[in-house]
Amino acid sequence: MAFKLVIITGAQMGVERATLDWALKYECPHGGWCPKGLLGSEEPLDPRYKLKEGETENVLEAVTSNVRDAEATLVFTLATKATGTAQKAVSSARKQKKPVLHVHRGILGVSEKIVAFMDKYYIRRMHITGSSDTDEPGVTDWAMGELEKAKGILERRPE
Repeated sequence: MAFKLVIITGAQMGVERATLDWALKYECPHGGWCPKGLLGSEEPLDPRYKLKEGETENVLEAVTSNVRDAEATLVFTLATKATGTAQKAVSSARKQKKPVLHVHRGILGVSEKIVAFMDKYYIRRMHITGSSDTDEPGVTDWAMGELEKAKGILERRPE
């Protein structure tokens, strides 16, 4: 089975920005919400990011909208307990009764768990979020490595 996934994410530093770059690298359809003002800030986002601005500067509003617009949410952290925006994504997914998978460095076979999660819920529009490297140094590289492995597993499947 070829890798077919629409990525929904925000524009927070860390896993979300890396996910946007990853989507561009593989020409993967993507979109999502970011807080108002972020698209025109002093540090402008890559114009190739297909993001929409929310009505407020509240990051949590963007997270809630991204959870709403996706079929499921995938959260990457290094620590076993999600905090900050990552925890808000988990809470929002549960509140909206959407499937959520929180993966962290202590879990073995993360890429296989991601693929099993996608298969179980037949996910084609996934919200991907997680920690920032400021809060958890190395989370971005680890998360992108796991996405690469999951993509590889899916691409090796017969049509």
